[in-house]
Amino acid sequence: MDPDRDDAARLRRGDTAGLTGLMGRHQDRLFRYLLRLVGEEAVAEDTFQQTWVQVAERIGRYDTSRPFAPWLFTVARNLALDHLRRRRPESLEEVDEPAAPAGAQGDPLAHAVARQQSARLANAVAGLAPLDREVLSLRFEEDLALPQLAQTLGVPVPTAKARLYRALARLRGRMLATAPAEDWR
Repeated sequence: MDPDRDDAARLRRGDTAGLTGLMGRHQDRLFRYLLRLVGEEAVAEDTFQQTWVQVAERIGRYDTSRPFAPWLFTVARNLALDHLRRRRPESLEEVDEPAAPAGAQGDPLAHAVARQQSARLANAVAGLAPLDREVLSLRFEEDLALPQLAQTLGVPVPTAKARLYRALARLRGRMLATAPAEDWR
């Protein structure tokens, strides 16, 4: 049996051990996702806590015939986007021009190059609009397949695929703005 569905059923019956089980399995991934989306640790922590409160309050709305994680991430996403809209009323799909870049294993030169590329990539991702960071984080950090990604975002699969493609294109543009293509190989 699915432990998420079992714990959701326990939580529906009022057994808080169900919430403990769900949190134990999903807390790390959820916090990483929120941190990537909102960009601030304190805000991510607040949103993380609000998410679990809403999960406990709204567990009756969870459809046990579907996986739990996309529902959880949808609850978290809605709270995070509400916060971002209150904080910045401008579009969540736009961002200012790229910022200047910040500062492997094996030999020291290869290690230094790998560190520099990693820092450039992290800066490029951080400079993306929240919705672009979100789709990239869900796909590549949380390893959601396109159907799960679409379900979490609340859109059809082709729309999720298009959002992912556009986010990757914008990321590529930001990366190329910080260094020529040869430096990324």
